[in-house]
Parts: sequence; structure tokens; C-alpha cells
Amino acid sequence: MSRDHILHRVRTSIGRSAGQEPAPPPPVRLRIPKVPPDLRVTTFIMRLEALAGNAQRVPTQAAARDLVASAIAGKTAVASNSPYLAECGIDTLPGVRSGIRDVNELRDACEKADVGITSADYALGDTGTLVMIASPAEARLVSLLPPVHIAVVPCGRVLTGLDELFTILPLPAEQTSSMVLITGPSRTADIEQILVRGVHGPGRISVLLVE
Repeated sequence: MSRDHILHRVRTSIGRSAGQEPAPPPPVRLRIPKVPPDLRVTTFIMRLEALAGNAQRVPTQAAARDLVASAIAGKTAVASNSPYLAECGIDTLPGVRSGIRDVNELRDACEKADVGITSADYALGDTGTLVMIASPAEARLVSLLPPVHIAVVPCGRVLTGLDELFTILPLPAEQTSSMVLITGPSRTADIEQILVRGVHGPGRISVLLVE
């Protein structure tokens, strides 16, 4: 069957003729539910834990710093250049490397680190998802290469879901080369439908939501 014949059948099935301009797309329809901030955070924690992630709410930045210090004790860690991590004092914890700007140096550090520590630009309450916008402050390698990922995120960044995200960032490609959505630990069941974690990214993820 020729290409022209196939295209003719496709056009006929949707009521178009050769050379006819397609109809304009329908308007974007975004629905943002009214969800109180506390419920957004509670839902995020519930959704992430249902995916074998760990999440908890902490009252202060100092409490978040203490929890991260306990989690990485005796381990090596790389922290992103997020201003929020610096504000929490996480970048100065013993065993934490931060402030790396050179890509090759960062890759080498992340390959050897036990833990990657980041913040997140946003979190989506309805799916337990972290939204990571690639930038010098949040390099993708920190959240992808180490086997454990810890994210420290202020509660104010928790959105209801994707619809709200796209009202804030309608054209993310104009702002960044990459926007990564992280929903739970990395997992795959490609081989014989056996679930394996940590194949394409961290096998463990913990999120601290800071008041």
C-alpha cells in the first residue's frame, strides 16, 4: 500500500481533503482544585509513601538540617547549589560536597556519592511528584546518579497538581533545557514483569517538607 494511499485514507477518515489546513487546536483547559495548603502536604506525603518513598513534615529549617545530618552520617553526599539548601545550612554539613560548577567534576562526585541532596522547584500533591527544573542551582546529576536522593522542600512550593504547574510554567521549554518530574524511587518491570528499583535512578527517595 503506497504512502499516498495511506494518507488519503487517514484524511478521509477525519473528513479532510488534500491541502486543507488543519483546524485550530481547542483552547487549553486547566482545572485547579481548591485544596488547602495543609491538605496538599498531607496528600503529597501519602502519595509518595504509597510508591515506596519516604516523606515527612518538619517544623523548621534547623530540624530539616538535623534530619539530613543524621541520614548521611558516615556517608558521602553531594548537595546541589540550591539557595534553599544553603539557607537551611545543609551545604555545610560534614561529608557534604557542594558549590560544584564544573560538569565533569560534578559527574565524578555524583558517581561516587552515597547520597544526592537537592531542593525542588515545586512538588505536586496529587501524585507525590517532585518537579526539578534544570539550572546551575539544581543540576540533574545530583538527583539522578547517587543511589539515594534526599529533597528538602518548603511547604509553600507544594502545588495541587500538573494543571496548577502549567499555569505557573505554561512554556517550560522557554525557561529550561529540561524539566524532570520525579515520582517515587526509580523502578522498572521491563524484564519478565519483575519490579526492580534503582535501575534508572535512585532506589531510595526521601522528602522533607519544611514549614
